[in-house]
Amino acid sequence: MYIEPKAITAALKTVEYIIHRSYKHRKTRLMIPCFVCLDHLKAPKPSSHWNFGFSKAFLFLSLHSITQILVMWGRQRNLYSTYKRISSKERLNGNASEDSLGRSPSGVLKEAGLPSWKRPLPHVLVATLSSFLFGYHLGIVNDTLESISLDLSFRGSTLAEGLVVSACLGGAFIGSLFSGWTADGVGRRRAFQLCALPMIIGASVSATATTLRGMLLGRLFVGMGMGLGPPVAALYVAEVSPAFVRGTYGSCTQIATCLGLMASFFVGIPSKEVMGWWRVCFWVSALPAALLAILMEFCAESPHWLFKRGRMAEAEENTERLFGASHVKYAMAELTKSDRGDEVDTVKFSDLFIGRHVRVVFLGSTLLALQQLSGINAVFYFSSTVFTSAGVPSDIANICVGIVNLSGSIIAMVLMDKMGRKGLLLWSFSGMAISMGFQVIGASSLLSGSVVLYLSVGGMLLFVLTFSLGAGPVPSLLLSEILPARIREKAMAVCMAVHWVINFFVGLLFLRLLEQLGPQILYAAFGTFCFVAVVFVRKNIVETKGKTLQEIEMAFLPAD
Repeated sequence: MYIEPKAITAALKTVEYIIHRSYKHRKTRLMIPCFVCLDHLKAPKPSSHWNFGFSKAFLFLSLHSITQILVMWGRQRNLYSTYKRISSKERLNGNASEDSLGRSPSGVLKEAGLPSWKRPLPHVLVATLSSFLFGYHLGIVNDTLESISLDLSFRGSTLAEGLVVSACLGGAFIGSLFSGWTADGVGRRRAFQLCALPMIIGASVSATATTLRGMLLGRLFVGMGMGLGPPVAALYVAEVSPAFVRGTYGSCTQIATCLGLMASFFVGIPSKEVMGWWRVCFWVSALPAALLAILMEFCAESPHWLFKRGRMAEAEENTERLFGASHVKYAMAELTKSDRGDEVDTVKFSDLFIGRHVRVVFLGSTLLALQQLSGINAVFYFSSTVFTSAGVPSDIANICVGIVNLSGSIIAMVLMDKMGRKGLLLWSFSGMAISMGFQVIGASSLLSGSVVLYLSVGGMLLFVLTFSLGAGPVPSLLLSEILPARIREKAMAVCMAVHWVINFFVGLLFLRLLEQLGPQILYAAFGTFCFVAVVFVRKNIVETKGKTLQEIEMAFLPAD
């Protein structure tokens, strides 16, 4: 049957208009072109033949369009259903890859390939200078304390020597309390520079001190920088690293800490023979602090912080510096999942302990508390005595512990994005518990002679090795991953403050408890805490390797 061309044209335009209006009303994402509005449709006065042709054409085109719509809608629904079936926790456990979806939840097409790991690496290395300084100042007083006490006339006073060590820990506690508010208020880059400032001042004051009071003041300033630096470094590294290497880059902070400890051992060796060498040791620490402040001026700011502050253009610019231009669109879409641009809401202190955020804050604080209650710092304090009793000089003992610690940290860096955070934590705390068992056996009266020395020295080295494989590098990285973007800075500060408080009391009470309880009971208590950590990690920690910070947050945080 013949149908006039004008009838087909009018019917086609009418169908397109109806489809367009229908999908516009339903706010669908299907792109159906519309070339004409019905108000502008100027059809000729229909004849009976034309009207019959129009009806026939309209019916045919409507059926054909409905068929095409059902096919397209079915494809999109299948894609959407596939995404919905893969819940956040399933994706967090690695049961599905995002690339298989082809499209992110926000509708932004994923870029082909992964962002380059080379772009953020220089920024990460500069940030780890703060961790290097952290390790250096922790170890610098070990070999220099005797010469310091001679020059400043407090030799023989265990209280004064304890104050020189603990003043740094007290300053670190103060610095950690303000680390979150500093990182949130002025940004990550400026927080690093503020961290370097008290370290430079403290190193200068300590190096020129002529009294105990001057030394304590300098150590207090250094401690404030130590407390401020590591939390900001953990935040910065997690936020500027691509998801597939975030664990590897997160381990760089632990490696830098080990390198700082070893550097302090080597720099402090001449202090026992050269009068006043301890002053050189403190002056040396001012150089990497100044380098941190200068180089951070050329590093990228965290796109997460910029987006949170509503500075979208700068966030895109820094994202391009870190990941490349082809990944900017997707990275910005990821930020919109949890962050709220142009909304700089004030996080109250009570928000960290009430409501939906209390669980992640509890997990972070408990994990860091168990890290310290495992006895790692007590083992470091007591290592020289154990090695000396085995006939090994203290200098060689410190170097051996440093090498084992560094080796384990390098292995952890390689395994972090392969085994995952949870696996490393489980194996690490399990190995530490077994190592403490060796120490308990060595301290008992069941064995004697060289076997006791082998168990004590071997157990101590095994403890340090297993600690550096997981319990050392993982907690701070895991905290920066699981804490929600809204409270990340403040919650990190609270968790690190818990870390420093327990660190302080373990160091303060260890020798007294050792005298009153004996090594066997004390090491058994440390081993028990390691076992508790294994149970805690198994029941509460979720694997986060290879996932974006937004995916981790959606899986950990319950809905409002």
